Amino acid sequence: MKILIFLFVLLFHNGSCERHGERATPSNISENPSTQTAEEPSGNIQHDTFESDPATSQSSFDHSVWNQLLNQYVTVDGQVDYNAIKLERNKLQKYISQLAKNTPDKNWSKADKLAYWINAYNALTVDLILRNYPVKSIKDIDDPWEQRLWNLGSKQYNLDEVEHQILRKMDEPRMHFAIVCASYSCPKLRNEAYVAERLDQQLTEATRLFLSDTKRNSIAADAIEISKIFQWFAKDFKSDGSVIDFINRYTDVDISPNARKRYKTYNWALNE
Repeated sequence: MKILIFLFVLLFHNGSCERHGERATPSNISENPSTQTAEEPSGNIQHDTFESDPATSQSSFDHSVWNQLLNQYVTVDGQVDYNAIKLERNKLQKYISQLAKNTPDKNWSKADKLAYWINAYNALTVDLILRNYPVKSIKDIDDPWEQRLWNLGSKQYNLDEVEHQILRKMDEPRMHFAIVCASYSCPKLRNEAYVAERLDQQLTEATRLFLSDTKRNSIAADAIEISKIFQWFAKDFKSDGSVIDFINRYTDVDISPNARKRYKTYNWALNE
């Protein structure tokens, strides 16, 4: 029995494929999503049709508290004033409390679920930084993505579960450019909340903005030097073609299928 328990724990640990792949040795970085299975939140996530038409979609959750914080303390360039937002951490706690009391159920649209979990990931990440601030990098925190610090509904979550066991399983690769790991090389934290009514537009804008940012991606027809997000999560971008096919949908450059591909060094400095 002890041997079986040991093997289970070992498999669970190795199955956690992370956005933060540089914490592992190169041989441990995989393109495959995690095989780890986690309990889903109350009201199982459904892989329903993506809808975010303002004429037909009505929000199941009010993200206005988070939206106010983002408007006030995040610049258009995605830099966060952690010193200032720490003084109003009670508002962030209020929003997280709202998230905890209103987890998605089966009646929510896919757009509502995505908006909920994208905003939740970003809010919890900011909360993690504030719990440890001042820090120079999220990686200065012990096991930042594995800490179970937040109760949402009847379950306690860490950031890895929100990302790998919920968001990545919702078949929307653009979410990688909406969730932010509080680091320079991450996509910019949007200074407004994601909402179901405009989610498709917001995700497209976030994707285009990230790809056009030459500090994070350098794109030419015959050569690309792109974020390691495309390396760590390559499989997520290949559901309808290659990684280059995906990028071509969101950039004005017509990249050749045979373009030389390299990955930029990931900068984990805090996004402040």
